[in-house]
Order: sequence, then structure tokens, then C-alpha cells
Amino acid sequence: MTARRPTGDFASRPRDAESWISAPDRAVSAPPANDPYSARLTVDITPALRGRIKIAAFQRGETVADMLRALLAREFPDIDGGNS
Repeated sequence: MTARRPTGDFASRPRDAESWISAPDRAVSAPPANDPYSARLTVDITPALRGRIKIAAFQRGETVADMLRALLAREFPDIDGGNS
């Protein structure tokens, strides 16, 4: 049996921020039904803003999605105990 070589595609950190920022977003399949983040939100932003967001996430060592979820949770706190 031969060992698999990691391809570096899954959950790999980009080699440099510039190539990662200019790369097109990958198509994402629908999340499983039991995924707590199953709702999608689409926002139109400029390419420059998209780049700044991706740079910030890269510098913080987190994904854009996780960073934006935290930002939205801080801006819009759950005030009714999650019953909405």
C-alpha cells in the first residue's frame, strides 16, 4: 500500500495573499441540512472591498466566512434568545 500525497488543495493556506485575492472564488456546494450555517447571504461589493476583506482574513489567519459571521454577530446581537 502506498501513502497518499497531500494535494494541498483542501484547507491549505495560500502561498501569498496577492494570488489568493486575485483568484476567483471556488464554487461551493450546498451545505448539509443539519449545518448551523445553512442560510446564504449574497452581498454585492466592489472588487477592491472584496480584496480588503480577503487580506484582513488572511492576516488574521481565519476564513472570510468566519470573520464576517463574527462581525455580523457583533453588529446584530441576538436580543430575543434565538427565537427568531
